[in-house]
Amino acid sequence: MTEEESRKPARVVVADDQTVVREGIVMLLGLLPGIEVVGAAGDGHEAVRLVAELAPDVVLMDLRMPRCDGVEATRRIRAEHPGTQVVVLTTYADDESLFPALRAGARGYLTKDAGGDEIVRAVESVLSGDAGLSPSIQRRLLERLSEPEREQAASSEAPDGLTAREAEVLVLIAEGLNNHEIARRLHVSTATVKTHINNLFAKTGLKDRAQAVRYAYGKGLVRPPAE
Repeated sequence: MTEEESRKPARVVVADDQTVVREGIVMLLGLLPGIEVVGAAGDGHEAVRLVAELAPDVVLMDLRMPRCDGVEATRRIRAEHPGTQVVVLTTYADDESLFPALRAGARGYLTKDAGGDEIVRAVESVLSGDAGLSPSIQRRLLERLSEPEREQAASSEAPDGLTAREAEVLVLIAEGLNNHEIARRLHVSTATVKTHINNLFAKTGLKDRAQAVRYAYGKGLVRPPAE
């Protein structure tokens, strides 16, 4: 970016399906230095259309929207309009939101409790080629990188059509964790954990956690403790 370009405000599109939230973000951004809001979208399809029409520098993207969610919209924007960067601005900071968004091409990820200064820093970071991640998201990425063994084992050994995450939940059940502890370990909600458990029980025909523990050992997902 040249010195002249660096003085220009970043042209931003906001995408969020909740009108009150979207208008609030637009109002906040209008007060921030170095940012010019050029459009607002109510879903992913509209966000992609506005990017094609307006060629903004950055899209602040919610993830959970109707018709076309933020992950798919991010994927399309980065494929079709690589000059536009995407910063996720969402309520959710769990793995099932974070990693798909980053894989789709988002360069920044903030939760909606981020302050104005944090949003400006994220926008500036992605425009300079860096990642715009909040400290909590950076910590989660480091934690995820430090625990590759369970994920690799789950993805390579998952039986009976279990997804890698379902197998990971099964392993944690076998380790004796309850739903709240699993939710904290995986940085997801308790409701999400319950959904994974219901799915893995349906796929495997298991009836309770005791059967799940035996199943995990029987399938080699968990090794017996050394004597």
